Amino acid sequence: MNEFSERQQFRQWWLWAILTVTLIAPIVITLNDGKLGYKGHTAQDIMIGAAIPVLIIILFITMQLRTRINETGIYYRFFPIHFQVLRIGWDEVEKAYIRQYKPLIEYGGWGIRMGLGGKGKAYNTSGNMGLQLELKTGKKILIGSQKTDEISALLEQLVKNKVITRTMITV
Repeated sequence: MNEFSERQQFRQWWLWAILTVTLIAPIVITLNDGKLGYKGHTAQDIMIGAAIPVLIIILFITMQLRTRINETGIYYRFFPIHFQVLRIGWDEVEKAYIRQYKPLIEYGGWGIRMGLGGKGKAYNTSGNMGLQLELKTGKKILIGSQKTDEISALLEQLVKNKVITRTMITV
């Protein structure tokens, strides 16, 4: 194994429930027209009222955290937020290790998040495991993963191939 690749999407049922309610609520309110005290809504009002929630739902449906790790570095992209793939070369990395984290407490949730108390930035869609990177600049980046065993195996292979050192992956 000389390369790791993963695509993740938001799969939480409660997120989709919230998004569905935000789509349905403006339509129901507009359709109830006179009953709720609103008068004069047109089909255009309904379309405008539903457009933003629909666009948000489309964004969440298409959103993916794409990660690729190989001998040249770590590549990641939160599609469609990032317009291009971001790269961190192994020469920029001080430490790279798998760790369990608390998404809500440490980063305020999932997505592209800034951590509290010097935790750095996190890119995640679900779960509580990821690849923690500590860069030589002092920056910290956590990339969430559902396949941390595969990342660990690749890191071991990179040590064996002398791409990275054992001290980089030892915490």
